[in-house]
Amino acid sequence: MGAQYYGADSENGDRIDDPSEDALFMMISDLNDSDNTFVMVQPDEDDPAWFASVAVLDGGGYEIVRRDTTRNEHGIATAASADDIARDLTVWMATRDFPGRPSRQVSEF
Repeated sequence: MGAQYYGADSENGDRIDDPSEDALFMMISDLNDSDNTFVMVQPDEDDPAWFASVAVLDGGGYEIVRRDTTRNEHGIATAASADDIARDLTVWMATRDFPGRPSRQVSEF
């Protein structure tokens, strides 16, 4: 069974369906500059309307790309903390549209 909302795939072939913030953190932390340079997160469907990617930068840190064609959003940023990236992506993805699927509930502690 595929992801209900989205999947995360890394260059080395790892895949996690509907990853939690902790799972994204682990995938980002496992990136390196030789054979596992990026993680791509997107809906598990043909021609997804949005995606986010995290790639290792040559000088250290990460480049984050977010694109959502339904909202005309496209942003590129850099960051050094895998923890901050995982948290920000989790919040960003929770606000994406998933037509025909149950709405996601974001809880606050």
